[in-house]
Amino acid sequence: MKVLKCATINGFDSSLVEVEGTFTKGLPSFSIVGLGNSAIQESKERVKSALLTNNYEFPPLKITINLSPSDLQKGGSHFDLPISLLIALQDEKVDIEDYFVFGELGLDGKLKDSTMIFVLALSLKEQGILKKALIPKESIDKLSKIPDIELFAVDSLKDAVEFFKALDKTPYKVEKKALEYQVLHIGDKEYFYDTNYELDFFEIRGQIIAKKAALIASCGNHNLMLEGSPGCGKSMIAKRLQYILPPLSLEDILQKAKIDSLDGKEPDFLPKRVLRSPHHSGTKSSIFGGGSNSAKIGEIALAHNGMLFFDELPHFGRNILEALREPLEDYKILISRVNSKVEYPTKFLFVAALNPCPCGNLLSQTKDCRCSDIEIQRYKNRLSDPLLDRIDLYVKMSEVKSDDKSTLSSSSMHQTVLKAYTRQLMRGQKEQNGKLSDIEIKKYCQLDTQSDEILNKALDSFNLTLRAKNKVLKVARTIADINDCDHIQKEHILEALSFRRRF
Repeated sequence: MKVLKCATINGFDSSLVEVEGTFTKGLPSFSIVGLGNSAIQESKERVKSALLTNNYEFPPLKITINLSPSDLQKGGSHFDLPISLLIALQDEKVDIEDYFVFGELGLDGKLKDSTMIFVLALSLKEQGILKKALIPKESIDKLSKIPDIELFAVDSLKDAVEFFKALDKTPYKVEKKALEYQVLHIGDKEYFYDTNYELDFFEIRGQIIAKKAALIASCGNHNLMLEGSPGCGKSMIAKRLQYILPPLSLEDILQKAKIDSLDGKEPDFLPKRVLRSPHHSGTKSSIFGGGSNSAKIGEIALAHNGMLFFDELPHFGRNILEALREPLEDYKILISRVNSKVEYPTKFLFVAALNPCPCGNLLSQTKDCRCSDIEIQRYKNRLSDPLLDRIDLYVKMSEVKSDDKSTLSSSSMHQTVLKAYTRQLMRGQKEQNGKLSDIEIKKYCQLDTQSDEILNKALDSFNLTLRAKNKVLKVARTIADINDCDHIQKEHILEALSFRRRF
């Protein structure tokens, strides 16, 4: 019995699958067992056609392919190549057990890429399981960016058979490709970023306070809420935030590409953090993940390491807004279904935009508000205090005036973000200020006596919770970083308090 190693998607990660094959005398048959889905069952026809069109014998035996472990649900067309190789190499004495094998077969034996191969290879490498892999040539561009694994590429089933027969594997070896972007060196690690600002903050007139809040949010990964009349620039600020977010390490870029692949998209490997902006009419399952039988990834998890933007926040369903509290606090979400339980990481910058009232004119100096007091109160009551308590920065935006000027540009703001990000990592932090744990807050957000007194007075005056106190400390730490200060000072605490929502 020969065994080849492959893998299958299991929630956010992948699980090792051993593809076993036996060939016994009896009525000729070909069966695949081990809880394979329809894509795997259909591979029997692709494998038969690929073998016969390439002059390989399809043995008149009872062929049984087992996908082990047999109690794990498996899926994907990438099992075609290992199954066909077990049949083609059944009588050959070759070493095949050291390699993982992935690839979809065409009817003519041509190997094709599939969206899941990158996810499988990256996840297995992160688990320390994958060392060597045989892949289709179509997969080279994506998989060659994964470090610390040996890749060998072939173009067809025939080439794959010759690969295992060959003593010298060098001709099949894939050269690794380095990322060619702007690089920021922090310690002994490289971080990549892009200077192409498709949307620029310079296009926004006025709104100096909102821009400052956006800068602080980007520097420290702080949750941001923008409230204002329609047309004042809330969505413009949110959409431009994506271009000034901190740089990405190679691991972050690969993780972003993994999430893109799970979402069914081709990864671009750009050093630009993702922006997810679901519509308020979206279902809870589409935003948080789920499904009837298996847990599927949702918008919350797709925004990991990036930014999640909720426009028209009060129009989202109450159940969605309340369920948002867990991923904002714990940076993870558990999706439970009868057949699966999957935990997704959810560490993202949350940005929300809302009008001050249903008609939007409550803060306007030129238009009359058409809403009654009851309608305004009902509108505001859609946002609970526990949810609002998880917002670090709140800005009430004014209307744009004719004499407002354009001030900060995305380029200058991004440079400030890079400096603040460098300062945080050089201080020994593993996370940005906005995502520090309670223990890390005590270590990195220490106050002098005067600043501590001001914060304690604010706790009583504004009825701040302990969570809100920690939010103020983290925002003050980021403001100090922006001003190149080693310690949090009184003015940093006061500015951080000015961004708290107080009603």
